[in-house]
Order: sequence, then structure tokens, then C-alpha cells
Amino acid sequence: MSQGPRLTLTLRSVRSYLASFARSSILSFLSQAISKGYLHIEDADGTYEYGYQTKTSNPARLRVNHQDFWKRVFLSGDLGFSEAYIMGDVEVDDLNAVMNLWLDNQSSMVGMSSAVGRVSSVLSALSNAILGQTRSQARLNAIASYDQSNELFQAFLSSEMMYSCALWGDAEGGVHGDLLSGTIPGDLEAAQLRKIHHVLTKARVQPGHRILEFGTGWGGLAIEAARCYGCEVDTLTLSVEQKTLAEERINAAGLNGRVRVHLMDYRDIPPEFEHAFDAFISIEMLEHVGAHYYKKYFQLVDFALKPQDATIVVTSSTFPESRYSGYQSEDFMRKYMWPNSCLPSATALITAAQAASHGRFTLDGVENHAAHYPRTLRTWAHRLECNLNQDVISRKHPALRDRAEYLAFKRKWEYLFAYAGAGFSKGYITCHMLTFIRANDLPFTKA
Repeated sequence: MSQGPRLTLTLRSVRSYLASFARSSILSFLSQAISKGYLHIEDADGTYEYGYQTKTSNPARLRVNHQDFWKRVFLSGDLGFSEAYIMGDVEVDDLNAVMNLWLDNQSSMVGMSSAVGRVSSVLSALSNAILGQTRSQARLNAIASYDQSNELFQAFLSSEMMYSCALWGDAEGGVHGDLLSGTIPGDLEAAQLRKIHHVLTKARVQPGHRILEFGTGWGGLAIEAARCYGCEVDTLTLSVEQKTLAEERINAAGLNGRVRVHLMDYRDIPPEFEHAFDAFISIEMLEHVGAHYYKKYFQLVDFALKPQDATIVVTSSTFPESRYSGYQSEDFMRKYMWPNSCLPSATALITAAQAASHGRFTLDGVENHAAHYPRTLRTWAHRLECNLNQDVISRKHPALRDRAEYLAFKRKWEYLFAYAGAGFSKGYITCHMLTFIRANDLPFTKA
């Protein structure tokens, strides 16, 4: 006799039990966890309030649309919340308010997670064993693969397409200018150009200098170095799409031959690069290197730079020293945005540079640009909302022609901008620029 209906009923019962248990556990724990701010939750069974409201607070309000929300959060914490938001299991009035609430109550949230960790790990294993990869998880995995599109990044980046922290000046109203006066056309372009010139100035480049860059992006810094400073640039990328568009932009700028884009892993630089470069620059690529390879990374930089009169400028999103670990557990960013990424700390990079070069590098400068990142992320979010076009983005990924898939994809990026913005605003993440010179070179001085 067929067991189909009975098996279906059993699976439905398991899902229902997991959701009910997760819901009651989370609602109970939240009463202990929220000591700062205000959280309002609505679902089909009622309304729940936690914390307290003040005149200056920004309340966090959630509307639960599907019982999977409770399971995701219970089993996977903030990663589960991100998945629930992407899939539409929960609606949020203000993502920034939710992120701030989480970080403001992080110590009690972590305590809550440890209290249920053993139970949730058992239930997670049970869920995986019985239910396998659900349709929604399969969709999430697919959505994570839609990001290799130049059209996507053109929707929210500035015209030179720098996918990194901008530097905001007085002309744009500083790091809070958009909150005070709104966004202004061209403000991101001005701030990114300021960042490029700041980096190149710190790198001490001069006409005729040769620059090595790890992480091409779309060629923004390399083009500016060749066009405005008279340099030659060899730049490395692993992205075919980025290389194609970067070379189109290089040709359009009349710089073919002066900027060379190599489809190459940094660990594969050729022997002829030895002591060939006056400067090394890498903008927010170190996040993808991993703690195990920091020393190798700087060994190759040492190999490529001239023994004297050579400069290194690297920037990276970083963890404060108290939060840094070579092992970093899976979260939203490491699962859905940059798999296997690892944020360094400034000290980890400085230590690796010194060990790799055997003292041939001297630390010349440390800057923390974290205050500039929230506005960068807010501006990207605003531009994405204004410019992302379903018809354009779905040409490469036909699955995004489906409205539900497209909206889930868009929500993933909305979540990223809010998630990272809160992290930088609260000091949970930092962003460092480190400058090194050769051991006997003179320190940098402004003209």
C-alpha cells in the first residue's frame, strides 16, 4: 500500500512542530534579550512588544508572513533572519532599525543563542535529515549566484565603478550630508574620485612609475593612475566579466597598452614581475585572501616591489582587534555575498607584512575610514532602488523574469546595505588603509 499521504502528513507535522517550538522559544527569549530599544512583532496569532519606546528611538517593526520565519531564526540566528527577509517570510518597516536593535542588544542575544544552541543544533540536524534541501533553500542558493553581472553593479555604483568605501568631504556635506540635505547628483562620483586620488597620493606615484594592483574591479583606479599620473598599471582580477568591461573602459580612455588587465590569481604572478614595480595598491581585496594566506600575499608583494623607493597601499574592511579571529563562522555575508571571505584586523595585516618581508617594509600610515562607509552604503541603496531594472538584469539570468525571484534578489542587496551599514555605524566592523614603505625610504610628507 502506498505510504505517500502518510509520509506527507508526517513531514507536515514535523514542520508544524518545529515552527511552533521555535516561535514560543523566540518570543520567550526576546523578553529577556531586548534591554535597549523597542521591537514590535505581528503574526497571524497576535502582536508582541519588547523593550520600550523613547522620543528619539527608531522602533523596529516586523510582520511575520510565514511560519518558516520562526524556524529560520531559531535554527540560524541572524543568518536565518536574513534568509527570512530575502524570501519574504517577514516584512520590515525599517531594516536599519532592526540592525541597530540587534547590535545594541548583541550581548544578550549571544547569551540567548548559547542557551538554545544545543537544542537548535539537534533540531537543525533533524530538519536537514528529514526535510533535506527545501525548495526555499534551493531558491536562496540560486539567488546567491546571480551577482556576476556588470549591469547589476552599474545600477548602484558611481560612474568609475569603485566597489569600495568612498571618502566624503565638505563639498558633499561630509559623512552625514545625505541625511541632512538628501542625495545630490554626482556626490558619490566626487567622493570616489577623492578616494582614488588619496590612495594614489599615499602611494607616491609619479609619471613613468609602474603600479601593481591586486583586484581590478572595473579599472577605476588603474585608469585614473594612467590618465592623471602618467603611470603604467598591471592589474589582476579573477572575474571574466570585470576584465571584459575594464578593458572596454581602458580602450575608451585611450590607455590601451598603459593599463594591462590580467586574468590571474595573485599567487600566480610571473617571474618577470620580480622587483619591477614602484608601487603596490589593493583596494578592499584582502577580505578574500583568508588568514592562512596573509603572509604569502605580502611575500609576493615584497617579491614584486623594487628594493628601494617603493610603496604599498592596501585597504580592507576589518574587524576590531577584540573581535578578530582567523576562524569566522558563516553569516549572511559569508554565505550569500562573499563565500569563504574573512575580515582581517589591522594588526593581523601589519604582523603578516613584517613577517613576510623580514623587516623590509616599514609601516608609514594607518587610517580608519569606517565613518565614511555608512553613507557609501546608503547611497548605493538609494541608487539601486532608483536604477535596478528587472528587464535588464534578467537578460543574463532568465529566472529573474519571475517577479518573486526578482524581488527576493533585490531584497538580498537591500539587506546587505543595511546590515553592513549598521556594522560600520556601531563599530562592529572597521575599514583600514595601511601604507608601507621600504625600510630605508623617507616617510611621506605633504607638499
